[in-house]
Amino acid sequence: MHCWKTINVKKQYGFDRIFMLSSIIVMAVFSLFYVTLEILNDSTLSDERFAIFLLSFILIYPTHKALHCIPLFRYRNNIQLSVKKQFSIMPILSIRIKEPVPKSLFLFALLAPLVIINSILIIGAFVFPVFGHYFAMLLAYHCGLCLIDLLYIQNLARSPKKALIEETDTGYEILVPPVN
Repeated sequence: MHCWKTINVKKQYGFDRIFMLSSIIVMAVFSLFYVTLEILNDSTLSDERFAIFLLSFILIYPTHKALHCIPLFRYRNNIQLSVKKQFSIMPILSIRIKEPVPKSLFLFALLAPLVIINSILIIGAFVFPVFGHYFAMLLAYHCGLCLIDLLYIQNLARSPKKALIEETDTGYEILVPPVN
């Protein structure tokens, strides 16, 4: 195997640009989804169950990370979880795979939280229209969290089909078998 390309989105874009893009996505998703909900539903909004909303807001991030691991369950012995602090207070969960994974499985693992959580939030907004504003905020927040995954997917989409993805200290390496 040889390295076709190394991808490190955090170095490529930088924290400030990723944060800015994520913030723009959060505002755009909230605005579009909330307006759509208001057009389609004419029910009065309720501020009840705010504690459940707050708990959901806190739990979206660890749930997002856990959903990345589910498709990689077969590699569970080679997955390392760690917690790092950013700005001395905010815990950042990190998942690291110690062995190469097929590109298709890695892409599926990147997409799983986006599809599953966003589907649940969109369905919830239509099933419980009185809490549509809560679901719109949670959806927007989760879409902002998914930005880095989408940037990795964008970079991996151009890689060879039979590639393997390996995580190193420098980022994700796209490994391809030698051509005979």
